Amino acid sequence: MQHLKFYSLSIILWTFIISSSLAQKTDFTTEDAIKVKSLGSQALSDDGKYLVGIINDRSARFDTDHFRFQDPSYHNVYPGELVIIDTEDASELRPYSGEVRVTAIAWAPNNIEVAFLEQRDNKLHLMVYDASRKKLKEIKISGDPLLADSELIWMSDSKSLLVHTRESNWMEKAMEVYNEATKGPIVVYDGSKPFLKWDEIRNYNNLTEIHQVNLLNGKSEKLLPESFYNGIHLTSDAQYLIFNEIFPLKTSYDRDSGTEYQIAYLNLETTDSAKVIYPRNEKRRNFNWSESKTKYAWVDSGYVYVQSLGEEEARNLTKGKAYSDEENKKEVKFSVEAWSPKEGQLVLSSEKGYWLVDAIGNNLEMVYEFPEDKEKAPDLDLLNWSPDERYLYFSYSEKDKWARGFTRFDLESRQMEDLLIDSNLYTGVRYSKDGTKAIVNVSDGDMPSNVMATDMNFNSMKPLTDLNPWIANKKLTRSELITYRDTDGKELKGILYYPVDYEPGKKYPLVCEIYETFFNNGFNPTMNLIANHGYFALRPSVDLEIGYPGEAWVKGITSAINKLVDEGKVDNEKVGVQGGSYGGYATSLLITQTDRFAAAINISGKVNIISFLGDSPKIGTRNYAAAEVGQDRIGGTLWDDPLKYFATTAVLHADRIKTPHLILTGEGDWNVPGTNSRELYYAMRRLGKDVVWVNYLNGGHGAGVASTESDFHDHIKRIFDFYEKHFSEEKEKADSSDEPK
Repeated sequence: MQHLKFYSLSIILWTFIISSSLAQKTDFTTEDAIKVKSLGSQALSDDGKYLVGIINDRSARFDTDHFRFQDPSYHNVYPGELVIIDTEDASELRPYSGEVRVTAIAWAPNNIEVAFLEQRDNKLHLMVYDASRKKLKEIKISGDPLLADSELIWMSDSKSLLVHTRESNWMEKAMEVYNEATKGPIVVYDGSKPFLKWDEIRNYNNLTEIHQVNLLNGKSEKLLPESFYNGIHLTSDAQYLIFNEIFPLKTSYDRDSGTEYQIAYLNLETTDSAKVIYPRNEKRRNFNWSESKTKYAWVDSGYVYVQSLGEEEARNLTKGKAYSDEENKKEVKFSVEAWSPKEGQLVLSSEKGYWLVDAIGNNLEMVYEFPEDKEKAPDLDLLNWSPDERYLYFSYSEKDKWARGFTRFDLESRQMEDLLIDSNLYTGVRYSKDGTKAIVNVSDGDMPSNVMATDMNFNSMKPLTDLNPWIANKKLTRSELITYRDTDGKELKGILYYPVDYEPGKKYPLVCEIYETFFNNGFNPTMNLIANHGYFALRPSVDLEIGYPGEAWVKGITSAINKLVDEGKVDNEKVGVQGGSYGGYATSLLITQTDRFAAAINISGKVNIISFLGDSPKIGTRNYAAAEVGQDRIGGTLWDDPLKYFATTAVLHADRIKTPHLILTGEGDWNVPGTNSRELYYAMRRLGKDVVWVNYLNGGHGAGVASTESDFHDHIKRIFDFYEKHFSEEKEKADSSDEPK
């Protein structure tokens, strides 16, 4: 009894401490949501000594001109603070005193200099910063060529760089095509032409030349003529330049035609012409390159092939060597995971497990067999191979709880060993080339992440950043992974976010943010704004089915809500739903099937999947592909499966909607044009439904939060005003219906 009293007293005291601490904290506001900082565009020097990145917050996106998407003369590099962090002592170097627009960051092989492109006056400038001398220098390139926003590649001597440039008349040609589509005054769309007009614009925008720039004198030498380059590599000895080219042939409505791909290499020490190693073909081939970039592996029909530069014949490493069904001679189909550091072995994967094979094709062996129950087995993702080739390092995540971290597999003992597994969220792992250091972003799942330095085995974590110290004094939500079953009995996961002043036993309003599937938590400004408004927030998963995607949300989301109502957490009369983009589409479609919600908000989501096929012209045939073989999951064309398109078009079922609906769009949204969302506003208004449409004239995809700072605030305020209004109305209806007649 004495122990029980002590335990009860401890609980009371702990509750008091927590309550007092929370009382001293202030609300998390829209101003706070804007100023949360993160370190993006991270690049680690080969020796692991320096980490470079760009610190910025939400305000970096406020001056985006969404209407100039695909404009050849428009650069949109987000501003931020360029910082170089010493990973030994966390000291910082700041090449600039304030914010700068920087992209394409690349460390030199000497581990001292870092190159990048700086946007000034809507033009990109080649810059190099020397970390040892703390000196910033602009490289004045001979001829003053126009630089493209593409990767920078250092030569092995750290004295020159490969850059993507434009031909002298490129801008004139590109703007001619762009202006024809945007200024007219007459625009002709001719179906006999090989390309849609905006595909033609995009093709011009992708054309670059490859130049080698001497950093001492700025002299530039053209190595490759104008083409569409998609991936440039240098061999470690800088003798060979490997390049992937894309050749658009016509606008295509499927993903396997209309474009040819080629891979070739150039000997930089001779005047020989380039040697093609994969001739132009409509079938894309993805090579997995060794560290030296002299060997490459690929998969064709489940077989693994390897070849070296200069070799005439490829070797099939797996044919006739592994069978999933011995009796019927059904061979195992493989994927390539990684080359070994010494380039003599490869790790492969199959449905059964991980395999090891040497680069000659001998000794193919499964070294790690996956658990039989794949739905419950943890997710493993190969991150690195130790320099001594003994260990394979993996990220690790269990599927039924937040147990995440890192494991390693010992190739000698054939044992998997846990290195670090807990409830924290680990992202963006980077390793030094010698394998002595790792850099990782770490969050407890609720706070913004910070960057940590550790060793290969994650024995200790050294903080390198503290980007948001002020947030410790803010009220933040806590997240919980919940499990429920949809109406078909399928087990699903969702992320529940608690109101900041949560009291057990009290019922709260709930806002569901919907999309597809959710599992990992992590700091989320929107969820914190909802929690600070005194609501629960829920991100529920759904089980989408090809051909019938519209059914998934009503089957899964309502089941998740029922669970929370049954647990006494949620007020059944105060449940709202919202989503952005595909989630906005889901929201509008969902309320044609149920009147469960007191309010619903569609943010930049389509409402008519039929008319949407012809929307979004700036991104070509994406919308056709999304419906037929992609995210929209219709599974066929409009003419083959018209009824499926009708069933998943919210505007055709607007007469069924009983839920008050807020529709938020951006006038400059080239992804999901607001004109599509507008259709539901006009339909619901015609039918006398409760609907409001807000169109942000400076906004893009995301409506007000993808606009100006004032629009950001307006967007958030409108959402909560809408919920407050309709939650109150719904409660009044419920109370009046309970009164005795």
